[in-house]
Amino acid sequence: MKQIQSPQNPLIKSLLLLQEKAKARKQSGTFLIEGQREITLALQGGYQLETVLFVPEMIATTSLQSQVPQSVTWIEISREVYQKLAYRDTTEGIIAVAKMQNHELETLILPQNPLLLVAEAIEKPGNLGALLRTADAVGADAVVIANPKTDLYNPNIVRSSVGCLFTNSIATGTSAEVISFLQQKNIAIYSATLQNANAYHENDYTGPTALVVGTEATGLTEAWREAATQNIIIPMSGTIDSMNVSVAAAILLFEAKRQRGFT
Repeated sequence: MKQIQSPQNPLIKSLLLLQEKAKARKQSGTFLIEGQREITLALQGGYQLETVLFVPEMIATTSLQSQVPQSVTWIEISREVYQKLAYRDTTEGIIAVAKMQNHELETLILPQNPLLLVAEAIEKPGNLGALLRTADAVGADAVVIANPKTDLYNPNIVRSSVGCLFTNSIATGTSAEVISFLQQKNIAIYSATLQNANAYHENDYTGPTALVVGTEATGLTEAWREAATQNIIIPMSGTIDSMNVSVAAAILLFEAKRQRGFT
């Protein structure tokens, strides 16, 4: 088995670029996954691994080795190398190099009566990671990111989603493309906005439904307000008129699941 002891190794330098640069990830079509649970979820989600790097004294790889295809290269690395690569404060001693998946709208496979979360122009990776966790928790059929403002494989998204990047069906596109896609599929659009809206719990989400949320700062663009089957609002009693986007999404999604009987 190959061993790497120095952070100056050319392979390690290339992996550091994957952590730091969206351009490097795009050019190579690969990204890093840190942690045994996340790697396991990626494998379950159909992601292909190229390489697994691990620190022998930090992790027992036996259970994971049985899940990883034999074609994947395993490399022993030193603690020094791992600490250079690791993105999280709490470490497990294992990192994988994985191939990105295709997230075009045309690849999205939906059930007969889908429940979708659509998020427009979310800028903060942490918020996007939290949205993916929320979608996984509620069992949404897909997450669609309209007008994406951050690289889906940003290490902070991988980290903050705690592996839910791999458990959700995810597609991306412009707002115009996503709206057209939803209309063609006869999926009702419920846009969370302050303008011309009724209370979210007054609507019926038992049919094909897309719940659409935007940024906390500017909200949804006009295109979503105009395309909506119904604009919806979460009534609030405080001074401010907005909340964290993942919290808003959770409220809407769990109401939809309540109406559907949590199936």
